[in-house]
Amino acid sequence: MTEQSPPAGAGTQQPVFPHDSTALTAWLAALVRNREYGTLAELRRARVRTNAHIRAGWFGGDSHRDLFEQTAFLFAIYHQGRPTPSYGHGSLGAAARRIGDGTGRGPDNPGAQRLLDRVVASRRIPWRHLQHTVTRLRSCEQPPPSWTGLTEDLIRWHDRRARVAYQWSVEFHTPPGAAGTHRTNR
Repeated sequence: MTEQSPPAGAGTQQPVFPHDSTALTAWLAALVRNREYGTLAELRRARVRTNAHIRAGWFGGDSHRDLFEQTAFLFAIYHQGRPTPSYGHGSLGAAARRIGDGTGRGPDNPGAQRLLDRVVASRRIPWRHLQHTVTRLRSCEQPPPSWTGLTEDLIRWHDRRARVAYQWSVEFHTPPGAAGTHRTNR
């Protein structure tokens, strides 16, 4: 007796694996907490797909594997040489508001303003500008955006109803006393 495989598409449905941005953030934070510097270094290699990238991609499920790998890259850039993990808080717009120096931060800092303008003007996910934003936050010794929230925002980047870029811009320009009134902090 021989076994025959069913014809392609006949009752064989591949399971769809959903994404889990909270689990990605927890795994990345554990890498920092456990001082797994080799794995973090692998994640900082943007042009080479390493085992660390593949593991980060698992959290993205079937639909968002690349996006989760890129987010892990940003996390690793921010945490280079840091002994404790930062889960971040707020959106990228709120985080960009913290970029600057003694002459001004956020909207009062021309460099921060130009950087956010480049991010929100992009139709595609602006990975290079996001990397620059994370690098600037790191150099200003400011907390990053919520990694979980950033991942979820990037998943919805092309959703016109979500208006992610617009929300980031609003949160960047919101006066300090009114912060948090537009969207819940993550």
